[in-house]
Amino acid sequence: PAPARTARLWRPRRVLVTAAAREHAHGRAIMERAEALGLTVEALPGNRITGLRHPDPRRAYIEAKNTLAVVVAPPAKLKLQPIPPSADWRVDLAEGCPAHCQYCYLAGSLTGPPVTRVYANLPEILQNLASYVGRGAVTSGTAERAHEGTTFEASCYTDPLGIEHLTGSLSEAIRHFGAWDAPVSLRATTKFAAVAPLLGLAHERRTRLRFSVNAAAAARYEGGTASLRDRLAAMGAAARAGYPVGLTVAPILPVPDWQAAYADLFAQAAASLEGVEDLDLTAELITHRFTPGSKEVLEGWYPGSDLPMREEERSRKLTKFGSVKYVFPAELMREMRRHLTRDLAERLPAARVLYWT
Repeated sequence: PAPARTARLWRPRRVLVTAAAREHAHGRAIMERAEALGLTVEALPGNRITGLRHPDPRRAYIEAKNTLAVVVAPPAKLKLQPIPPSADWRVDLAEGCPAHCQYCYLAGSLTGPPVTRVYANLPEILQNLASYVGRGAVTSGTAERAHEGTTFEASCYTDPLGIEHLTGSLSEAIRHFGAWDAPVSLRATTKFAAVAPLLGLAHERRTRLRFSVNAAAAARYEGGTASLRDRLAAMGAAARAGYPVGLTVAPILPVPDWQAAYADLFAQAAASLEGVEDLDLTAELITHRFTPGSKEVLEGWYPGSDLPMREEERSRKLTKFGSVKYVFPAELMREMRRHLTRDLAERLPAARVLYWT
């Protein structure tokens, strides 16, 4: 087998801290973490992040991807949005991600250069969640998932573990949920493996750590991430520390001999969880899709990628907002769903499939 790629912890070339962010204790703590890692930290005179636009999309992408900006989350971030089918509400601790996945889900949903912005006003973000308890429609409003309580998804627009060594925000959120005596749970998904800082936290099983995994042949589309082997080892470590865990199988692709490739993935996952007591395991199965807008952005970011994004090989669907997305043809979808759910049940009978999409 190919040697495991070790994902070094992300070291952004630039760390920009706005004036407003420096007024928050958490913002100053992030500055101190960055300085302790020997990173160059720029204290901006105001609150605007400028100088990142570039006429060449590839150049703009590279510069933005090497930049961490510490900012204050705008008031709109405190008006939470539902995030079906994953969770009741989306809570953003940050926006943007240091990984280089050629199918990046953020390509169509974030505007401007893909800078990773982390939020200095974390206590305000966490305190704001209380008013949303019991008001969701994905878990707290459904019989089959009501036991999860009101769920808050922390990785819609970022990979919180990939930046945790710089922010400490995920640990803070896990502690907050652990101490929060209410039917609530936090959800985070990651392609990274540096879980050591999380293992000793008083999580009280109120945070589900999910690990985004894929068949080995799809790994080449996931630059800058931890190897599959390391992610699965991290999942095992989190489960042994009492965390509810999950497999986010995404994006499912019909790679060569995909039936065997995904069966092998589930066998490896089962091996990493062997002997875990009180295992609480979920699976989310997400097929690859793209929009005309995300395809255009991704082709600018990753020229030469051979990620299969040919419209003529896909089914064209309209979203509930009337926008276009391209998904796999119905027959292939049915076949993949049948194989993957069967193999998952066989290898990991403890896994509860939350959804296939």
